[in-house]
Amino acid sequence: MGRTKGGLNSKLHAVCDGEGRPIVMLLSEGQMSEHKGASLVFDALPPAKALIADRGYDSTPFRQALAAKGIEPCIPSSRSRKIPYPYDKALYRQRHKVENLFAKLKDWRRIATRDDRCAHTFFSAICIAAAVIFWL
Repeated sequence: MGRTKGGLNSKLHAVCDGEGRPIVMLLSEGQMSEHKGASLVFDALPPAKALIADRGYDSTPFRQALAAKGIEPCIPSSRSRKIPYPYDKALYRQRHKVENLFAKLKDWRRIATRDDRCAHTFFSAICIAAAVIFWL
């Protein structure tokens, strides 16, 4: 799970499969925290053994929701946690796949420069790019 900021104050939250292909994407306002973005995509998460995310997604409610769904969180603790949660560092090395997803999407100039002013048009361009890059 990851996110990237687009121009004009928007943030793309994405979940990818083990091969780095997007399976869930959500465009939110730029000020939305990762915790809220994660809660919005939570119901769309497919069955999985583990979820790898960066420390921006570290929250107790999100970890509890993942555990209730039978998904092991592989999320480093935020720096503000007094007692950090353990996580599988070897598994966490696979997080580069979601970062690669964002990099491939930004190869499309229209997405990298955020040419569209309207959020739904911008998200449509992201979906088209993702379909062409990863699924066609």
